[in-house]
Amino acid sequence: MPNILERLRERVPADADLQLPPPCYEEMEAEAVSFDAGAEVLVVRLPVQQRYQNPLGLMQGGFIAAAIDNTLGPLSFLVAPPSVTTQMSTQYLRPVPPSVDYIEVEGRVAERAGRQLFLEATVRLPNGKTAARAQATCQIRR
Repeated sequence: MPNILERLRERVPADADLQLPPPCYEEMEAEAVSFDAGAEVLVVRLPVQQRYQNPLGLMQGGFIAAAIDNTLGPLSFLVAPPSVTTQMSTQYLRPVPPSVDYIEVEGRVAERAGRQLFLEATVRLPNGKTAARAQATCQIRR
């Protein structure tokens, strides 16, 4: 999605000391696929790389969690003022094998309550099967 960076920069105050995109997003070669502002849903595609493998040759859970964070973070900035993640819980449903080229993470806003955002994510394999789900809470900064 070519305009995601522009949208992020438009939403962040000019005096905010933020690096967009952050190095972690670039390191994982994340690519925004779609953003639906009305539904508050962002889809990000990330390549499955050999360096993310655990001893069994599967994508390590920590990298899956990082992929989720690299989706929910930008989503939170697209729908609200800058925030920080205060909690994230991940459930792993099936492995991400080295035979797949990428995963897609769909992040969505589940609810807003004051200065808190409650977000959900689904990690899908190219065949559409769900590999993981997550829930996160973000605190909007003052």
